[in-house]
Amino acid sequence: MSHEENGSGLAGQVVVVIGGSSGMGFETARRVRAEGGQVFMTGRNAERLERAAEIRPLGTATFDAADPDAVRAFFQELPHPVDHVISTAGGPSYLPLAEMDLGETSRHFGDRLAMTLAIAKYGQDKVRAGGTLLFIGGTGGRRPGVGRTVIAALTAALPALTANLALELAPVRVNLIAAGFVDTPLSASLLGDRLEARREELRATLPIRRVVGPGDVADLALHIMRNEALTGATYDIDGGQQLL
Repeated sequence: MSHEENGSGLAGQVVVVIGGSSGMGFETARRVRAEGGQVFMTGRNAERLERAAEIRPLGTATFDAADPDAVRAFFQELPHPVDHVISTAGGPSYLPLAEMDLGETSRHFGDRLAMTLAIAKYGQDKVRAGGTLLFIGGTGGRRPGVGRTVIAALTAALPALTANLALELAPVRVNLIAAGFVDTPLSASLLGDRLEARREELRATLPIRRVVGPGDVADLALHIMRNEALTGATYDIDGGQQLL
């Protein structure tokens, strides 16, 4: 019987949130705690991670998730098995070919794939059967455009990676959330003074007539954690942006 069927939700479960210091990661951690679950939270920035004290995590760790050795050390040091791992770490790269530093671009692409594989490789033995490794990707690269070359390649690669890992790591489940624009501190830092204009554009054009927020993504993440019939799939959440 799944946790959703027996009505327990996430009460008593333990969730690792990689990239949990802000945005989608922090909101997911907060909602897990609200449901009676426990969290381990990680982030690159120690000062931002101190915010985790607000929700009383089991523990925190500061490291760069793009470093496979740091990911391995983190999972090796976890004191006991966990129910779920969600990673919101990693950001997009939007640059036209003429402006690319090929070395930096290759590192970005390779780091993102290596991070996903490292979490799968070193996290699998810490996740209980029926739990999920849950990754965050995007939908923005599905439509061709100038400056979208790298993000498009990652957008195509992550669902394929997820499906194959779901078979290889079974009965641990592996799933991917593909988000469109989400109103987070990362979005604010990328858009700068264009942020409010982008919000207004989305409010006017999206079928849902509002901007997708971290809480929307967190709600979807918790559903995937609860529902033990879900594995190997990509779940879009973009407010209908792809329909336009």
